[in-house]
Amino acid sequence: MDWLHFPRLGRNTWLYLSAAIVALVGYSAVLDYVYIETHCYQSVRTNSVAEPYVNCFKVSPSGKFTTIFQADQDTELAKNAKPGFAMPGLWDGHGHLLQYGEFLNSVDLFGSTSMDDARSRVRKYADENPSTGSKEEWLRGVGWDQMALGQMPTADDLVADEKLKDLYIMLDRVDVHCIWVSQAVLDLLPGTIPDVPGGEIIRDPGMGVFCDNAMDMVMALWPKPDDKKKTQFVKSAMGKLNEVGLVGIHDAGATPGNLNLYKELAGGDDWTVRVYAMLECYERNTFCPAEMEPYTSPDGFLSIKSVKLFADGALGSWGSALIDPYTDRPDTSGSLLVNATELVYDAVAWAQAGFQVNIHAIGDLANRYAVDAMIAALRLVCPDETLSTCQSDLRFRIEHAQIIHPDDQARIHAIGIIPSIQPTHATSDMTYAEKRLGKERTAKEAYRMRSLLDVNPVLGSDFPVEPPDPFQGIYAAVTRRSPHTGRGTDDSPEGWCTDEALDLDQAIRGFTEGPAHAGFMKGKAGVIQSGAYADWIVLDSPLEKLDIEELRSLKVKETWVRGKKVYSRE
Repeated sequence: MDWLHFPRLGRNTWLYLSAAIVALVGYSAVLDYVYIETHCYQSVRTNSVAEPYVNCFKVSPSGKFTTIFQADQDTELAKNAKPGFAMPGLWDGHGHLLQYGEFLNSVDLFGSTSMDDARSRVRKYADENPSTGSKEEWLRGVGWDQMALGQMPTADDLVADEKLKDLYIMLDRVDVHCIWVSQAVLDLLPGTIPDVPGGEIIRDPGMGVFCDNAMDMVMALWPKPDDKKKTQFVKSAMGKLNEVGLVGIHDAGATPGNLNLYKELAGGDDWTVRVYAMLECYERNTFCPAEMEPYTSPDGFLSIKSVKLFADGALGSWGSALIDPYTDRPDTSGSLLVNATELVYDAVAWAQAGFQVNIHAIGDLANRYAVDAMIAALRLVCPDETLSTCQSDLRFRIEHAQIIHPDDQARIHAIGIIPSIQPTHATSDMTYAEKRLGKERTAKEAYRMRSLLDVNPVLGSDFPVEPPDPFQGIYAAVTRRSPHTGRGTDDSPEGWCTDEALDLDQAIRGFTEGPAHAGFMKGKAGVIQSGAYADWIVLDSPLEKLDIEELRSLKVKETWVRGKKVYSRE
């Protein structure tokens, strides 16, 4: 801690001088100056062009960086530097806070390799948590994949286990765009269930799975967790996020009720992750401005100024909306969750209400309609400006942006629409993406990264769909290999579609500068510079010095948020 040193002054002189200083600059400013803390490390990556690497910085009590500097090696500051290498705290540009917290308190089905494996995990959880599975508290889980199970699961597959047959169970698919439910849940629904526009009810080999808009009828019956449980979910999630070096997230869809809970919790001792939240109406793809006004907390821990809309489902469950049919299922082109006219109306209405518009779009048809809707909104909000000028202010985003027709890629480049990309989605999907899309469509349209660098992509994970570890995301972006196996596909073991890979610096900036720009926090987040939020992490070695394979298992040494240590590996 640095202290002001004054020459010996008389008591009255000192009191007059103190009062004058306070009157001139304010009490909080005096405290900030007097109680500034200095932190020095072996090296500090700043992400700043002016001073890319230093070894010391100062932090005010209000939790901001003040001075960034290089201490001479023969000074006490340098000699007493803390072991480790500091860099700006990382951000996840697309995750789901409450869902991740719920996942941490439910059945983990990720990586399940057979129906027996999935059932045994559910049974084990039921044995360890006997209070779950009732009509008042359903047994929940996430992570099954029909590709690994051999077929779409059914309610009968759960009934086959004597322990599970009477339990209320709802299990999310790996992409959370389908749910698998037990017979007890099915019995709550009408005997005859009609098809649902924008959704799919899987009827073959049997009932039990509902996808996209068809999920709504089940979700309406699900006994939602109360605020006490949600608070525990938030605490669990933030602790795990800090552990992997995340200091902030873009929460990709939170209802007004959950956002009001966030307002109550933000800034408390357990709120250790900055949240840039996207409003999602109770009724998806509608206009509900009366339920939530734009909001930013003074300390920067919570911001609500964007909205989440949904154009389609997910590729793995054949739900992403394509211009041409799926190669492996020519009977379908996927599902639009909203028609093009409604999407345009919603985008225009939200933009005029002052919200950033973010649209979930995975298939090339969904991405085309998302671009159409954004262009319509930009033209109406900024009638006297070019589309690119208006977009530079409003920063509309496409969440996922996974499969984009070349014509629409050209429009995205011309306007500057921000793609929100999850690098580990590419490496998770690479085993079946070409089966779904065919070789030509995959090569021209799918999982762009490097070719979108000019439009400031924001990188993330979509946790809990993927692990939130940003270093796994950086690894996937740089190598186009799975962080779990270190391999690409059987045809391309050294990396899948590597022409779209990023270099290390580009990937790091995608998890720092990208979310800062897309979240209107440029100069405040993702950088160590004067006036920025004092959020940083400490590593044992600088990322630039590591073998790229070490990123797969990298462990953070420390995580600091607002100048306070919120995680330590020791």
